[in-house]
Amino acid sequence: MTVRITFLGTGGGRHTTMYQTRCTGGMLMEHGNPVHRLHIDPGPGALVQMNRIRYDLGKTESVIISHAHPDHYGDSPSVIEGMTRGGWKKRGHVYGSPTVITGEGGLGPCVSQYHQSLVEGVQVFRPGDVLNVDGMQVDICKAKHSDPTNVGFRFHTDAGIISYVSDTEFTEEIARQYIGSRVLILPVTTPHGNQIKFHLCTDTAIEFCRIVRPELCIFIHLGIVMIRQGPANEARYCQERSGVRTVAGEDRMVLEAGEILRLGQARAHSGEWYPRWSPRGPGRQPNRGSRATVVKQEKPAAADTEGPHRRRRHHRPGDQGPGAPPQMPT
Repeated sequence: MTVRITFLGTGGGRHTTMYQTRCTGGMLMEHGNPVHRLHIDPGPGALVQMNRIRYDLGKTESVIISHAHPDHYGDSPSVIEGMTRGGWKKRGHVYGSPTVITGEGGLGPCVSQYHQSLVEGVQVFRPGDVLNVDGMQVDICKAKHSDPTNVGFRFHTDAGIISYVSDTEFTEEIARQYIGSRVLILPVTTPHGNQIKFHLCTDTAIEFCRIVRPELCIFIHLGIVMIRQGPANEARYCQERSGVRTVAGEDRMVLEAGEILRLGQARAHSGEWYPRWSPRGPGRQPNRGSRATVVKQEKPAAADTEGPHRRRRHHRPGDQGPGAPPQMPT
């Protein structure tokens, strides 16, 4: 069974986020049989990128948020509204750290009581917890960050363990939690020789990879200095020194994990688009078909087919059924 992860954003840190030099939209994971869809850390840029790849938010079943910093949760209210068909269909689950769900130590909550009321279930987690997210085991791992409730994740998929570390300083204890991971998704905010507090740089990413020894490491959460320095060069530097295959993430990059690991690029579109379950106006019945509607379509952007990792194009139009917008609270 193939697991698919679409990177809706590979940026991180306040400057990359506020300029959207790279999007900070988190990741969409498609897993299981039948397929379930999980949105991980839906920060700013998630909505724009999902529109560009024609992904229907009404297909998402769960949202998981690591901590209470805007580059990890900023688009979550609208993502939750999409998951619940504008709030009219009570469905889906939201998982988050204490700062995200209830607020703690002056941080959060990031998901309002209103948005929590739209979904079927809300769960707060802490390091050491084990979740069942739509049939998939998710281990909650310790991190060391300015949000003290921040965590990382080990996703037990049909294609092996895929780990997303989230923001953290490096310690051997933290790295050892991820031993056994086939894929290691690392937030490498700064380049080598430029360590900042509470984050990884390329030097500490090398140490991380030497301990975990994954089949593949992917750099994300790229800060503005890292982007200027050249993430591909930093990934190559890590690979040379750790012996672990390492790539720099790109916005809309797609990882397909099956018997082998493949990297591709989701096709980007422009123009107006919406799913057919969206409002139709007075006197018009919602279209109950499963396809989405393209109002105005321009020529899609070319996919990135360069590099040694067999990048491929992917395009999966959104779909789903009826719905209508709710009244927002006053």
